[in-house]
Amino acid sequence: MSTAAPAGYDPHAFEPFAVTVDLAVFTVRGGRLHVLLVERGEDPYKGHWALPGGFVLPRESAESAARRELAEETGLTEDTAGALHLEQLRTYSDPDRDPRMRVVSVAYAALVPDLPEPRGGGDAAGARWWDAGALGPLAFDHDRILADAHDRIGAKLEYSCLATAFCPPEFTLGELQQVYETVWGVELDRPNFRRKVLTTPGFVQAVEGSPRRTGGRGKPAALYRAGAATALHPPLLRPEGRST
Repeated sequence: MSTAAPAGYDPHAFEPFAVTVDLAVFTVRGGRLHVLLVERGEDPYKGHWALPGGFVLPRESAESAARRELAEETGLTEDTAGALHLEQLRTYSDPDRDPRMRVVSVAYAALVPDLPEPRGGGDAAGARWWDAGALGPLAFDHDRILADAHDRIGAKLEYSCLATAFCPPEFTLGELQQVYETVWGVELDRPNFRRKVLTTPGFVQAVEGSPRRTGGRGKPAALYRAGAATALHPPLLRPEGRST
């Protein structure tokens, strides 16, 4: 099938616009939900904090651009950026969202285990993890994107196995429970949570070998890794009347 433009078609008949990607990258650090932000090194909003992201190149998919920008602006290796759980959130297309020109952004949400402090790169003057509950105003419409991403993650934890993406390759059930409590902003009943996790087929898989001491006075905790399941049946619903 030919991919050439039809005869007589004039691409200049339409006003040009740009496509960008923005990434809301979350992790759990010290029992708190954190988000990855970069300090803008160029106008507009020079010196302000923003979500990592940038322009999609002419021969590049949006997802490839998202992983490239994440590596360039934070100093993460390409292997690390390529291995992150990344999912498309939605498209933001308000005409005046960028003062430079008409810009449509494809936003992504990413969930990662606790990683070292990133460093700025590309056109970012700096990068760091910020407590998601203690943020000032962000550049562009990134406050809206971040809020939408937080809502999406909170909802997906109820019916998917996404919470394990926040955990290291081997984790305790206490660490997994902390993910839910941190994202949802609630306290969960430990025995009830443990029972739901262990009776859900494929949610987690026990790790053979010695358990790990978690710092408490009790016996060392058993280790688990993510199982093969992607959905939770039945869902693990947050306590009624409580939300993120």
